[in-house]
Amino acid sequence: MRVTVTGGAGYIGSQAVRELLAAGHEVRVVDCLLHGQGDVFKALRREGATMVRLDLCDPGAPVAAVAEADAVIHLAAIVGDPACARQPKLSQAVNVDASLALIQAARASGVARFIFASTCSNYGRMADSTVAIDEQGELRPVSLYARQKVAVERMLLETDSAPPVTTCLRLATVYGPSERMRFDLTVNQFTRDIWAGRRLEVYGERFWRPYLHVRDAARSLRAVLEAREDRVMREVFNVGRTDENYRKLDLVEIVRAQLGDGDVVFVQRDEDPRDYRVSFEKFRRQIGHMPQRRVPEGVAGVVDALTQDRFGDPFDDRHTNI
Repeated sequence: MRVTVTGGAGYIGSQAVRELLAAGHEVRVVDCLLHGQGDVFKALRREGATMVRLDLCDPGAPVAAVAEADAVIHLAAIVGDPACARQPKLSQAVNVDASLALIQAARASGVARFIFASTCSNYGRMADSTVAIDEQGELRPVSLYARQKVAVERMLLETDSAPPVTTCLRLATVYGPSERMRFDLTVNQFTRDIWAGRRLEVYGERFWRPYLHVRDAARSLRAVLEAREDRVMREVFNVGRTDENYRKLDLVEIVRAQLGDGDVVFVQRDEDPRDYRVSFEKFRRQIGHMPQRRVPEGVAGVVDALTQDRFGDPFDDRHTNI
């Protein structure tokens, strides 16, 4: 297929582009390089992707992004609760307005498939986190980021069944090394701080979240793209592994098992009340796909990359969305 990947030079996007290229797809990356990923941009071009620097908020940009595409994987966003809270007007423009304009452009241009990257954060604070929630469970978003994702999901899923075939993927919290590295993600941050001998302050240590290796996120996007149409049309899937739900205190122990105790302090904060344990059985059953990697492997990969100095200064601002 001719696939447009928005945000294709980002943390997940760069991995997804390589996965699609390896499978023989023709890939066009649309990215505004918000986080200065010029090196990623050049590397993907060398590997065979068509690279287009484009801001989807600009007039005419959504139409240009989808031109001649058979499919669109929409990853571009202001990602994460802190980043959206800091820039609410920008996040509305990117996460909602530009997303809606992109899907309208995809419909008008005859795109066959549209995959929207959403988040398990949509479940917010569950009434009972002892039971894993599935796609039919109540959405209780507590952050601006999650509310924006829920709004776009609803628009996509409530429209008629005309093309494109639309699928919403609620991704678990991602981790692991990537070309555009992010150290504002829980597993990556915990690993970096303990590896560097920094004090790590952990709050909400008993709240549950699901986790997904970035390479498995890329593989999952490809699996949905290549799945039979009747299995993905107007569907929503949680993407991750049911046995990869953890509390933060569990993650600390996983990192400590590889790096030693470190300087870890558990603190009380009220700013992030999310608490959700998620079931991913529908994705495994309906798509026939399960992520392969586990959190300890991701921690080992981040440690290896840090030791090899693959990221330069891991505390540099370019490695965070905040």
